[in-house]
Amino acid sequence: MDGQTLGATVVGETDVRLRREWWAGAIATLPFWPGTALFGLVYAVTARAAGLSGPEIVGMSLLVHAGAAQFTAVNLIAGGAGSLSVIVGTAITNARSLLIGASVAPHVAARPLWWRLLYAFHLTDESFAVATARLLRGDATPSYVLGANLGMAPPWVGSAIVGVIVGATIPSPARWGVDLVIPLTFLGLLVPLLKNYRAVGVALCGGIFALLGVSFLPGTWYLIVAGIGGSIIGATWQTWEERRACG
Repeated sequence: MDGQTLGATVVGETDVRLRREWWAGAIATLPFWPGTALFGLVYAVTARAAGLSGPEIVGMSLLVHAGAAQFTAVNLIAGGAGSLSVIVGTAITNARSLLIGASVAPHVAARPLWWRLLYAFHLTDESFAVATARLLRGDATPSYVLGANLGMAPPWVGSAIVGVIVGATIPSPARWGVDLVIPLTFLGLLVPLLKNYRAVGVALCGGIFALLGVSFLPGTWYLIVAGIGGSIIGATWQTWEERRACG
């Protein structure tokens, strides 16, 4: 086998491996598809009732790609809020993305800027949850995490298109309790990560912070409080364990 043939073979094998990793990341998001599609339908119907056009509804799902922020924007638009209010309201609602980005940053710091921007553009709660286990193990490939990101696009954007087409004929999924699908899926992904006392303790503290935040804070600030509070406790606990191990 000459050098040219060998090089072509290596490139071909690399391409196959990259595609396999990409598809693995996309397939790993499948448990989130039913709940995401249902919420996408509700969003589209709500947005249509608020006066948004079909292209605006689908365009928001493509460009914003953030369920809570899109619902916030639609509600503000329906209430007659101005552009600045919509921007500020959605920024506050989606402020948890700062925490997600900060937690991912150390794992992707070596990637080129264009890659990190591409990854951040469609990074969602669901794709982050899927990638977390492999990020923690240190074997998350760029193709895998990008596949997880893009894997969440079909149910979200597709359900928005369906919602625009069928409109008000869709009953509210909340009456069947399916609004619990996504939280329960996240819980299922969280449990395997609770491998030691520190992980369990941090998860419980984060839950307590979230409950307190829901009780006393407006909007979705409880997510920020839970994220920051849990992170501080986790970092403090880890530092204490390391100092204790060093004697």
